[in-house]
Amino acid sequence: MTPAKGARRTAPESATARLTRLLTMVPWLLNRQGIDTERAAAELGVTVEQLESDLSLLFVCGYGQMPDELIEAEWEEGRVFLSNADTIARPLRLGVDEAATLIVGLRALREVSAISDTGLIDRTLAKLEAAAGAVAGPVSRIEASIDDSGIASVLGTLREAVASSRRVHLTYHVPGRDETTRRDVDPMRVIGMDGHWYLEGWCHLASDTRLFRLDRIVDLAVLDIDGTPPEGAAMRDLTEGTYRPAPDDVTVTLRLLPGARWVADYYPVESLTEVPEAEGGGSVVTLRTSDTQWLQRLLRRLGGRGIVVAPSDVAEEVRLGADAALAGYVGKC
Repeated sequence: MTPAKGARRTAPESATARLTRLLTMVPWLLNRQGIDTERAAAELGVTVEQLESDLSLLFVCGYGQMPDELIEAEWEEGRVFLSNADTIARPLRLGVDEAATLIVGLRALREVSAISDTGLIDRTLAKLEAAAGAVAGPVSRIEASIDDSGIASVLGTLREAVASSRRVHLTYHVPGRDETTRRDVDPMRVIGMDGHWYLEGWCHLASDTRLFRLDRIVDLAVLDIDGTPPEGAAMRDLTEGTYRPAPDDVTVTLRLLPGARWVADYYPVESLTEVPEAEGGGSVVTLRTSDTQWLQRLLRRLGGRGIVVAPSDVAEEVRLGADAALAGYVGKC
C-alpha cells in the first residue's frame, strides 16, 4: 500500500526487529488460542494496531506459497486464533551450510582471548560438529581466525581492567570531529552491540558516563590507580541501542533526494516522510545532532542530494561552510 501524500511516520522499525517479534509471537499465540486481542497486545508489548498489522503480515507467511502452506489468522471478533502455523513452532533444523557458518563463527569467537569461560562455546561446538559431521562427513577442516587489527588484544586488556577495577588511559579518535583526544576512564563494562565492541566507563574528561568503540582506541594503557567509578555513576540503558541524543542536541530536518536514502538507514533518525515521485521522490527525515560540523561534512558527501530544511540557522551555517570550502578549493586550483 502506498502511503498517502505527505504521510508522516516515525523512524521505521528494522526488519530484523519485526521478524524477531513475529517468530516469538507465533508459538506464543498458538498456545493461547482465543486470547483477547487487547490482552495479547499488552503481554506482547505492542499496541493493538501493531498486533493487527503483524497478524495481517502472517497471512502471507508460511513454509510455501500455496494457500494451505500459509498461516491463517483470525481476530475480527476481538479474539486471536492461529492455525496452520505448527511448523514455525517446531525447533529449527539447520542445513549443512548453516551449521558450518555457526561453527566458523563460534570458533572465531573462541579465539577472542578475553573470553575466559569457553565451556558453553565448546559444548555448543561439539554438538554442531557432531550433527554436521553425521550429514556431511568430518568438519575438522573448517578453520576460523580473527583479523581484527588488535581488537582481541584491546578487548582482553579492558576486560582485565574491569575485573581488577583499574583506571585506563585512552587515546581515542572521534571521527565526528576528526580529532584525537586523551582521557582517563574508570571502566564499568565491555559490551558487544551492533557488530562492534564498546567500553563503557566514567570519563574524567567529560565527567560523565561514556561509550567508546574499541576500534577507535588508538592507544591504551592500564594505570596503577583505582578505577572504581564515582558514587552515582550508572551504566546506560542500551536496550534500544548505543545512540542516545542529549537534551540540548539540535533537531534538524533534511530533504534527501533519490540516491541519498541510505542516510536514513545508516544514521538514527527520529522520523521519516516519503516524498511522492510526482514531487521528486526521496524522503524527508529529522535527526538530532550536537555537532553541526559533522552535518556539514555529511551534506558535502551527499553532493547536493541532501538539503537542510530546518532550522534556518543551521541551513545558513551549512551554506556558509560550503561557500568557504568551495573558495578554498578554487584558490588552490
